[in-house]
Formats: sequence, C-alpha cells, structure tokens
Amino acid sequence: MTTILWLKALHVIFMVSWFAGIFYLPRLFVNHAETDSPDVVERLKGMERRLLLFVTPFAFLTVAFGVALIMNYGREWFAAATWLHYKMLLVIILLGYHGYCFKLLKDFANDKNTRSSKFYRVFNEVPVIILFVVIILAYLKPM
Repeated sequence: MTTILWLKALHVIFMVSWFAGIFYLPRLFVNHAETDSPDVVERLKGMERRLLLFVTPFAFLTVAFGVALIMNYGREWFAAATWLHYKMLLVIILLGYHGYCFKLLKDFANDKNTRSSKFYRVFNEVPVIILFVVIILAYLKPM
C-alpha cells in the first residue's frame, strides 16, 4: 500500500504543477494579445517560452505516475473503473490542449498571432473545466 500512496502523491504533485503552468500561460497570451509595446512583447515571448518548456515535463510525469498507479492496481481494477476511462479521455484532451499551446507559442514568437485577448480568456477556461471534472471523477468515482 505504501507504493500506491507514493505514486498517488507524486501523481498529484506533478498534476498540480502542470496545471499551475497551464492556467498561467494563457494569461500571458492575453497580455501578449493586448500589448503593442515592443519591449513588453519581447519580455512576454521569453516568459511564455520558458513557462511552457518548464511545465511540459510535469505533464509527462503526471501521465507516467498515473500509468504506474494503473499498473499497480491491476488489469481487473482498470477494466472495472469506468470513471478512470473518462478521466483518461479528459487527460488526452488536456495533452492536446498543451500541444496546441506550442502552436500558439510559435505564432506569438513569429508575430503571427491572429487571435484576440478575448479568445485567450475563453481558452484559459478549458483546463479549469477539465480539472473540475477530473477531480469529481477521481474522488467521487460516479461510474
């Protein structure tokens, strides 16, 4: 049981770290989309790049410790844990979101952003909704 508790703790630690970055990055995009100052633009480009590169390993570690948990619980448990299948689908969507952030980062880096700050404000809400649903699934296990 100690192994599973350590895996859970590490899974949650890296998930929280990943989400911190995924919550903050679109806020930087909002500021970037709203500014015309060349100095601010250059500062934001650096901040966006460093943040995304910093939190990307946390995404992989979150998934790795999640997979390790599944393996420790076993195949029968996994087959019966319908809630987990939905959680995994949401994690895949979040990984796609994370990957799309690299595309947006490239657009900003090349001064080719065509989206408004309003788009990024709405875009910022996607991981919040996913987090709420994932936590409800993981703690309440409704299925």
